[in-house]
Amino acid sequence: MERDVFLKICNFCVYQERSQEEIRQKLATWNISGDEAEEIISELITENFLNEERFAKQYAGGKFRVKKWGRLKIRSELKRKSITDKCIQIALKEIDEEDYFLVLQALLFKKMHALKTEQNLFLRKSKAASYALQKGFESHLIREVLNNWVEV
Repeated sequence: MERDVFLKICNFCVYQERSQEEIRQKLATWNISGDEAEEIISELITENFLNEERFAKQYAGGKFRVKKWGRLKIRSELKRKSITDKCIQIALKEIDEEDYFLVLQALLFKKMHALKTEQNLFLRKSKAASYALQKGFESHLIREVLNNWVEV
């Protein structure tokens, strides 16, 4: 393994947490694949530059805090990045239940007010629920929030 390549990929990992799949893709852009790529990935793991559990926790927390994604969308995106189910479960447990519910409430509150021109309350709730579903929140939680909705 060429030392320059290893140092470049280390810097790539230091910049932000990466998944093994992202590393494979980056190495492929440098025409490195197969056993050579796997050897580099193995070395990155050994040197603790690459840690899928740490990546999953950082990714889940960031997408929840910044983009207000729900667990379903986070899970789906982590799966798309080839993260193991075990790491996904650990990452999702890091999201505080109370914070999660409060974010969902705030998201629905904001959406319901944005739909204020819609006179039909059922239609407003339906559109707000669709929005929250697209953000990856669970339908039973959305229903719970909207069933307790009081017009302001």
